[in-house]
Amino acid sequence: MKSDGVANLFVHRSAAQRYASARPYFHPRVMKRIVEVTGRSRFARALDVACGTGQSSQALLEIADEVHGTDISPEMLAEAKEHERIRTHLAPAERLPFEAESIDLLTVGLAFHWFDQAAFLREAHRVLKPSAWLVVYTSGFNGEMAENAAFRAWAHEDYQKRFTTPPRRSVGVSAELVAPFGFELRATERFAHDETMTADQLTAYLLTQTNVIAAVESGSVPIEDAAKWIRDGVGPFFDDQPRTMKFSGSISFIQRCS
Repeated sequence: MKSDGVANLFVHRSAAQRYASARPYFHPRVMKRIVEVTGRSRFARALDVACGTGQSSQALLEIADEVHGTDISPEMLAEAKEHERIRTHLAPAERLPFEAESIDLLTVGLAFHWFDQAAFLREAHRVLKPSAWLVVYTSGFNGEMAENAAFRAWAHEDYQKRFTTPPRRSVGVSAELVAPFGFELRATERFAHDETMTADQLTAYLLTQTNVIAAVESGSVPIEDAAKWIRDGVGPFFDDQPRTMKFSGSISFIQRCS
């Protein structure tokens, strides 16, 4: 499926399985910042839009009594772990199956750039209670290894040439973007996190990136060939030892106007 030239790359079961097993679980640090920035230690009802395989929804259990997750991909939802306080819904971000002013906290992790952002912001305003919070966050691999600066050249040159980035919308959130939809951008901050990985773990992670998914699921590159090419490329930088991979992201704290 496509919208405005942006393909939905998460409708394939094999991609969903890789995503569920290989993505770093950094989300608790975002939950901690939500509590600190909003001044609320607990939310009654939270909604995780584009929840994917459910990592982000699981993290919301730390700060919310009731969690709902929505995603457009049944394949991704099929990989989500079940929990008595989490309900999942098959629905696009632009058409949320919730009543008006029924949500206390709405989060979007690593997905805002795939949305029709205007349509989503209208829906977010509709379902959020007055003065409730919308939190949009990202995290991505910097293409850097702490122990070996030479790795950057492989990640930013060889890898990017082999697997080109598919079209997507802007990742950034600005006051000018959200204001017409009844929101105020309260704060945006950057954060960094290190992930200790083996060569095999990094290979598995890179197989979840959308540039690789696009190549594999289009049929142009068999998954086995992609995995071998990546593993052969990253292997020499590891020397059979775990290495520190550098990740960074951003969090935007957006409040619905009352």
